[in-house]
Amino acid sequence: MNKKRAGGRPRKYTEAEQMQYKINKYFESCYITKTNKDGKIAIDEKGRVIKIQVKPFTISGLADALDMTRQSLLNYSKEEKFFDTITRAKRKCEVYAEERLFDKDGCNGAKFSLANNFDNWKEKQENTNFNGTYEEYLKRVEGNEY
Repeated sequence: MNKKRAGGRPRKYTEAEQMQYKINKYFESCYITKTNKDGKIAIDEKGRVIKIQVKPFTISGLADALDMTRQSLLNYSKEEKFFDTITRAKRKCEVYAEERLFDKDGCNGAKFSLANNFDNWKEKQENTNFNGTYEEYLKRVEGNEY
């Protein structure tokens, strides 16, 4: 028996398995199968199909694949039955973004994504009040405080 929700429309997902299926489809959609010059599917030395990632993993992309807003996705993640499913998917997006920090072309976008989508990735700005003279301030900044 479904619990009646106060206001709003019915939940899009009632089971984590439904959501996981769509999440898997989203991540798969970020890849294409590599082909050789002759148009055949490329295979690695172990006989596996080679895939190339052509779209980044993003929280907004994940939410869109689930046909919801980013905020709705975050709201679902607060529910116990969806917590693990969404956390795993978000972790995959986080790992992707973190790896892009070491890539010259993706660094700024990765910083933005990490700072806005994941806890503990906020850039910290330290503000200190100094009530001394300008000369005392310069000594402090230059490391010659005393």
